[in-house]
Amino acid sequence: MSTPADLPAGDFAPWIEEMLGAIRGERASDVPCDGCTACCTSSQFVHIGPDEVDTLAHIPAELLFPAPRMPRGHVLMGYDERGHCPMLVEGQCSIYEHRPTTCRTYDCRVFPATGLEPTDDDKSGIAERAQRWHFSYPTQADGDRQAAVNAAVGFLREHADLLPGGIATSETQFAVVAIQAHAMFLGRRADPSPQQVRVEINSFRKSARSNAEGGEKA
Repeated sequence: MSTPADLPAGDFAPWIEEMLGAIRGERASDVPCDGCTACCTSSQFVHIGPDEVDTLAHIPAELLFPAPRMPRGHVLMGYDERGHCPMLVEGQCSIYEHRPTTCRTYDCRVFPATGLEPTDDDKSGIAERAQRWHFSYPTQADGDRQAAVNAAVGFLREHADLLPGGIATSETQFAVVAIQAHAMFLGRRADPSPQQVRVEINSFRKSARSNAEGGEKA
């Protein structure tokens, strides 16, 4: 059996800037999926916020249910008996132009970027895809950004209370928060305080909410 070929994930520093923009809601993630639907077929619950009016209008209400431990109006879309997103039809997203923010910002390259990987058995497709990505580090900035992400991962492991909701509900969430917080570890000889990191994470969340609300009003 042949081993799947490696996939070029791009230069690390430019990628992380694009990822930050996606997290803030400034743009969608530009992932070279090339037909891969692993994230759509891996038994994932998709979070949809109450401000995503357009998205909610394109998903049947019976496919949605209240998101646990989140404010009223936040919902989750489940998956079918195969573990597939119900909006995936014949291998393609049937609401692509109206897809949730969660889908717009999802980028499985976040796993090799942080050294993490999905831990659930039903996420094996995502894990296999993520293992194939390989970043390039042609400049000092690329290496510095990677080192900062690694430091953020280690710091957050020791301070799980900084994560939204107090704990990481998934390795995906943990990886995304590490990307959000990594700038706090760039060029520092000493770690920032937990409070400084919390402020940085909350700033990202506030910016993302503001961008989402602005998009709905536009």
